[in-house]
Amino acid sequence: MECYCGSKKPFSACCEPFLEGKALPETPEELMRSRYSAYVVGNGAYIVATSVKENRYGEDVALIEEYAQSVEWLRLEVVVAKEKTVEFKAYYKDAEGIKVQHERSNFVFEEGMWLYQDGKIFNSKIERNDPCPCGSGKKYKKCCA
Repeated sequence: MECYCGSKKPFSACCEPFLEGKALPETPEELMRSRYSAYVVGNGAYIVATSVKENRYGEDVALIEEYAQSVEWLRLEVVVAKEKTVEFKAYYKDAEGIKVQHERSNFVFEEGMWLYQDGKIFNSKIERNDPCPCGSGKKYKKCCA
């Protein structure tokens, strides 16, 4: 099975070892991709564990899992990955239709591993002539819009 993060690698050779605690992401981009995969599979504990200490709240695990399972995750697009920042668009479908979370995330290297620090959310939308996030190959306006 291909990894949820869009790397084109098998899940078992990409994000799964991170989610199972068998390996640590070596770059902020790997961490961000694995966090996306954690949302797809509903692994809230991984999301909390890969956040900086001051943002780790055990009670968030259930909330994250509830949210993650309330939507259908469609696709991840990495816009740009730099030294400690990764800008991405995560496409998902909820009861109101297809949406995009566009964020520039900041990461820090602490405790011997990369951790999510914070992010800036952009007000983005899917344009009519963009490729449809559902993966059909059609323009959004001719597909899911």
